[in-house]
Amino acid sequence: MSQVYFHCSTEFGILVDRGGTEVDDLTDAHDQAMQFVGSLVATPGREDWRDWILHVSDEDGEEIFLVPFSSMLRLH
Repeated sequence: MSQVYFHCSTEFGILVDRGGTEVDDLTDAHDQAMQFVGSLVATPGREDWRDWILHVSDEDGEEIFLVPFSSMLRLH
């Protein structure tokens, strides 16, 4: 198992994930990232998610991959 961190950014700032999430492998990290973004964009509200990006980083702070929230907006 590994620890990954889901940091969210927009042009106005960054929300840092200080707790992290345990994942089994890269596929699990991707699946959890997609669930995380999907749950945020599906939440009723006035937030415009189009410019948000999820940065998935490892325990060393190295970025593994990105998930633009806009990629999930097409599904909702």
